[in-house]
Amino acid sequence: MKTLNAPTGDLLDTYFALQSGDAKHETAATSTLDVLWTLYDRVLRVDPANPSDPARDRFLVSKGHGPQALYAVLAAKGFFPVEWLATFGEFDSPLGHHPDRLLIPGVEISSGSLGHGLPIALGTALALDAQGMDGPRVVCLVGDGELDEGSNHEAIAVAARLGVGRLQAVVVDNSSSRHGWPGGIAARFEVEGWRGVTVDGRDHYAIERAFSLQSPSVPLFVVAEVTR
Repeated sequence: MKTLNAPTGDLLDTYFALQSGDAKHETAATSTLDVLWTLYDRVLRVDPANPSDPARDRFLVSKGHGPQALYAVLAAKGFFPVEWLATFGEFDSPLGHHPDRLLIPGVEISSGSLGHGLPIALGTALALDAQGMDGPRVVCLVGDGELDEGSNHEAIAVAARLGVGRLQAVVVDNSSSRHGWPGGIAARFEVEGWRGVTVDGRDHYAIERAFSLQSPSVPLFVVAEVTR
């Protein structure tokens, strides 16, 4: 959060602090905040006034645990009233401990059970291809620990072989993976034919530049390294 400019950083700190009751996942949440803000502020083509616009970019948060950062950013961007934040985790609140696409404007998938987001993102990208929609990109936020799930490896392997260039994966690497990867996370994508970079997960300019590397026929990965 410290890399955000002062007004924005103070605002998100305030919005984040309004949400209580999930201390267990606070680190998971704070590790994603800079990536989330950069995506919504500089990269994604989404409109809070029309969150279901067919021409929108699709942003899927696979790392659904610790959603306080996502909720803070969505509120800051006007997807729902700021007043919702103080109800986080309450019985009748739309803001649960895992995001629900049926309750929260701007949320593409209900997530929290790890390992599903990237396969769903691949399917979403293929569906857009089948509909002849050239514009929307499909971005999926994944945690490094989540890459232990085999379903992610199947999606990584298939995406490059099918040349799904609209698919982009951002891996927030806070060193929580139990097993790790020989050669690092980037090597896991590169060996399957993806193109991408590893960046400082708190550097907004580096994150923004990384998403400019999109290719028409090669999926993109961005490894965003953060210190917990």
